[in-house]
Amino acid sequence: MKKKVGVVVDIIMYVILLVQMMYVFIGNNLHELLGIGFFVCLIIHLCIKNWWAKTILIKDKPASRRFFDIITILLVLTIIILMLSSMGVSRFLFTWFHFMGSADLHRYLATAVLTLGVIHGGMHGFWHAKRKKLAVVGIVIASVIAFALGIFGVPFLNRQKRSVEISYADKQPEATIEWQGNKPLVVYFTRMGNSNFEPDVDAVSGASLLMSDGEMMGNNQLLAKMVCDITGFESEAITLTGEKYPSSYSDTIVVAGDELKAQARPGVEPIDVSEYDSIILIYPLWWGSIPMPVATFLENNDFDGKTIYLIITHGSSGYGNTISEIEELCPNAKVVPGASIYCEDIPDAGNQLIELLRSWNTGSN
Repeated sequence: MKKKVGVVVDIIMYVILLVQMMYVFIGNNLHELLGIGFFVCLIIHLCIKNWWAKTILIKDKPASRRFFDIITILLVLTIIILMLSSMGVSRFLFTWFHFMGSADLHRYLATAVLTLGVIHGGMHGFWHAKRKKLAVVGIVIASVIAFALGIFGVPFLNRQKRSVEISYADKQPEATIEWQGNKPLVVYFTRMGNSNFEPDVDAVSGASLLMSDGEMMGNNQLLAKMVCDITGFESEAITLTGEKYPSSYSDTIVVAGDELKAQARPGVEPIDVSEYDSIILIYPLWWGSIPMPVATFLENNDFDGKTIYLIITHGSSGYGNTISEIEELCPNAKVVPGASIYCEDIPDAGNQLIELLRSWNTGSN
């Protein structure tokens, strides 16, 4: 009976974990509730399989058993860290917990748990398999698929399928900051105004766009608005003068990749930064690099002696190569990395921006 319960619990855990990786379709609240269910199942699993801990120190065991022990220990430790990370990124059940709040870290940990879990479960099949080599190949393929799902599949789905609709009044930062010294200019690049959107653009609003009070906005446009509301700064959008990007995010990324390979410099509307000592540059990560229109803007202006504060939005890779690229384009400017914001976290980035701007304000004195 205990063995059957253990099998059922294990199946439930794997199903929950797979569903959790598809959180773009289930929403945040259900995602957190399922997370609680996963950890409850884990406790039941550990109680049923408590005999395993007693066998760890046994020296005389085959290599496959030792490998299984190592994978299991890593899996348990990673799940514990994932539990803390789950609380840190919570927006529903554990909003009071402010430790390990990185969405990137949470996704990497979930990917590690899924991959280790596949290997862990696969080892049980290995011991019962008659063709051991074939079983090993199956475990390797399954673990690679699990890893790819977390690292590449989830960010792709998040960009392509996630539709976001907010009320700005609910997201608007409450605090304001009195900037010490000359105020920077906020410069941002977004797909809004730079793409040939179709009438039903709201259907793909998750691809670096969102609906704010019924109005379509770019993710970086929203961040720029938040920064300006906090500080009273002026803002300017980097706007293409020539051919715009396609409506489809996937097609846009293809074009952006071609531009990057060619080191193209698309024409943009002039933005005068001569009267400013510093700018806050808000931009997306494309192919691990800055969008080429951003490169055009940087090359078209003289940033000698100026400070460039950076806020980047991304789907998986943080700053990528953008810091070094901006430093190369503006060798005599002071480049200050600030925030690397995961695409899903953009609507709730108000408090993060407040803390960031406060730190910059202190450092500018």
